[in-house]
Amino acid sequence: MNFQKTLFVLSAAALVSFLTLESCKHKATDVPILNTSADNDSTLKCDPDSVYFENEILPLIISSCAYAGCHDAVSRQDGVVFDSYRNIKNTGEITPGDPDESKLYKVITSSDPDKMMPPPPNSKLSSDQIALISKWIQQGAKNNKCNECDTTNVTYSVQVTSIMNNCVSCHNASSPSGNIRLDNYTNVKTQVDNGKLLGSIEHKAGFSPMPQGGKLSDCDIAIINKWITEGALNN
Repeated sequence: MNFQKTLFVLSAAALVSFLTLESCKHKATDVPILNTSADNDSTLKCDPDSVYFENEILPLIISSCAYAGCHDAVSRQDGVVFDSYRNIKNTGEITPGDPDESKLYKVITSSDPDKMMPPPPNSKLSSDQIALISKWIQQGAKNNKCNECDTTNVTYSVQVTSIMNNCVSCHNASSPSGNIRLDNYTNVKTQVDNGKLLGSIEHKAGFSPMPQGGKLSDCDIAIINKWITEGALNN
């Protein structure tokens, strides 16, 4: 009798353990798996018909908007911060696929001095820069980047000018931040010759970091470095 009772107790315990394990397994499958990766984050081979956030959009917005007194992490003008993908998408109220419904696009195309961005007396974004942001939003406002960096044939008129356009909003004739202009070859070459351009974009100690709210992509820095190494020609 004692043996049967003991066997019954052991069998009951085994059954409870089995049911408990099965219950845990069942619960685990019911728990949703959270995707902790960055939204749409991917590294792709560069496609000339695509706009890449990390390569093109982030440097443009940081240099034009995420500086002291405006939309950097400290100033947070109107609660807007433009120092990362998540902040640009959220505080810029980006509607992927629809530029006209995106606050960021509305303010960079506005003619109202109280709403337009960058605010006067800063220079308005160029039509090409506005078109680039529009195309990025139309393509889904993805957090993407491409991994190609062509430094085989660097020229001032093509690659360097394109990169410097990200700085002109702060360093032009009407609003030369730090008394520095980067709106033409002569002015850029002056900053090359005194060593400030490369030191600033590489964020080296002793130099004023440029852009203030972030850093140019590694590819952009490599292109500028190559151009300077080859004589910083007006080519």
